[in-house]
Amino acid sequence: MENEDIRVTIRVDRELKENAEALFNYLGLNMTSAINIFLRKSVEQKGIPFQVNTEKKDF
Repeated sequence: MENEDIRVTIRVDRELKENAEALFNYLGLNMTSAINIFLRKSVEQKGIPFQVNTEKKDF
C-alpha cells in the first residue's frame, strides 16, 4: 500500500499561528512538520502526547 498525502485544513487564531510559526522556525521546523510530529506521537502513544488539564477548580 502506497502512502498518499492529503491536505488537512484547520482554523486557528492568527496570533497563535504566528507565535507557533516563530517557535517552529526557531526549532528548524515548519508548521506541517510540527503538526505531523504531533499526529505521529499521538498515534504512537494512543492519546494526546502531553498532559491536558486546567487550573480552574469550578466549571
